[in-house]
Amino acid sequence: MTTRLQNFINGEFVDAKSGRFSDIIDPCTGEAYVQAPVSGQEDVDAAYAAAAAAFESWGQKTPGERAGLLLKVADAIDARADEINEAECLNTGKPRARMAEDETPVAADHFRFFAGAARTLEGPTAGEFLAEHTSVIRHEPIGVVGQVTPWNYPMMMAVWKIAPALAAGNTIVLKPSDTTPVSTLKLAEILGSVLPPGVFNVVTGDRETGALVVGHPTAAMVAITGSVGAGMAVAKTAAEDLKRVHLELGGKAPVVVFEDVKDLKAAAEAIATAGLYNAGQDCTAACRVLVHESVHDEFVEALSAAAAGTVTGDLSNEEALYGPLNNENQLAKVSGFFERLPAHAKVVTGGHRVGDKGYFFAPTVVDGLQQDDEMVQNEVFGPVITVQTFSDEADALAKANGVQYGLSGSVWTSDHGRAMRMSNRLDFGVVWVNTHIPFVSEMPHGGFKHSGYGKDLSVFGLHDYTRVKHVMHYIGE
Repeated sequence: MTTRLQNFINGEFVDAKSGRFSDIIDPCTGEAYVQAPVSGQEDVDAAYAAAAAAFESWGQKTPGERAGLLLKVADAIDARADEINEAECLNTGKPRARMAEDETPVAADHFRFFAGAARTLEGPTAGEFLAEHTSVIRHEPIGVVGQVTPWNYPMMMAVWKIAPALAAGNTIVLKPSDTTPVSTLKLAEILGSVLPPGVFNVVTGDRETGALVVGHPTAAMVAITGSVGAGMAVAKTAAEDLKRVHLELGGKAPVVVFEDVKDLKAAAEAIATAGLYNAGQDCTAACRVLVHESVHDEFVEALSAAAAGTVTGDLSNEEALYGPLNNENQLAKVSGFFERLPAHAKVVTGGHRVGDKGYFFAPTVVDGLQQDDEMVQNEVFGPVITVQTFSDEADALAKANGVQYGLSGSVWTSDHGRAMRMSNRLDFGVVWVNTHIPFVSEMPHGGFKHSGYGKDLSVFGLHDYTRVKHVMHYIGE
């Protein structure tokens, strides 16, 4: 019999009362290997009841007390890293070597950062801004937070949501993607070994389950990482109850390469890695190159060579940069872009499925695209890098900013003034210069326009999970 997962509610793994399950597919094989509950109203109600009860004490703990427990969570993640890696890799097909190097150690670091950040919340100095009255600012937890996480980085995106919310004193009901719940439930097991019951709860399920989590009256705030469409639906639902909303949505990152780059080949290799990592299933991926027309041919030759030399393979392949696409629907979506590719575009390398088992797609570079092409305007979310040309800074800016997204981008140049001008004018929440995609716990990540609002990571991310209260005391005689 296929193994069946359970929800995590009030500190325990419990069967879903809905009695419904869905198959979880191994993207390397296309075959089911476990089942997860499709939670219903009764399950979501139970999770929120547990979170609400736990908030009464968790929200009153001192920052130091919460920090001490989050540091224990970080230590537990380090100690059980192999278990987390295996859960994530089996569920997503990510190469084990990449997961072990790039994600699990960083997840522990995020918990350590927010443990420290919890003790540094500050506001204006208390003072008498009105005669005989002293004002004080309080940063308070918001309450119970509903969270929905995606399938591209199921473990890491859960950590981005969980760590700041808990550090600020909130409790959580989280629904992972319907295709990738396994590593989130492993995290729940680890957090449950440290935190009081009910502080962190997980219900698995489909879109209907997600809608129940987002629309539940107990949630004072909802946070999602997902598509633009999903974010709009969440914002609309939250508006009906005036819930706080935190949205980290899609992206279409411009990678602006000027003619004065000192080492064009090295830049192309770095961009290929940043565009193809995790099979391009990253809203910050270096997916949309804009290269100066004078170095176009040389750059495309170097980029296509770097892409063609990139290895894709299953979780056991230590040489693989990336594994399969996450699911059958995503493979069909990526393939569809190539079925509709306009005649003026040229597939320089890749552009096709790899093998007939699982959801692997070749590393791909597409040249000759125009600004209004769908592959430029819409997220492909696959191992696909597009190339356009520009003539000068103004043209580069117009094309870079000429999409609905505003999450991230990068500028490649040896001219410091140009780098400053471009980073000032690019309408994106994160801009890298002569690099693309590094993240650190101390710096914020979040977008503009249809990429959403709110910040992950950093003290800005912590502040998003707090409410500000002004308290004024009359001190006259």
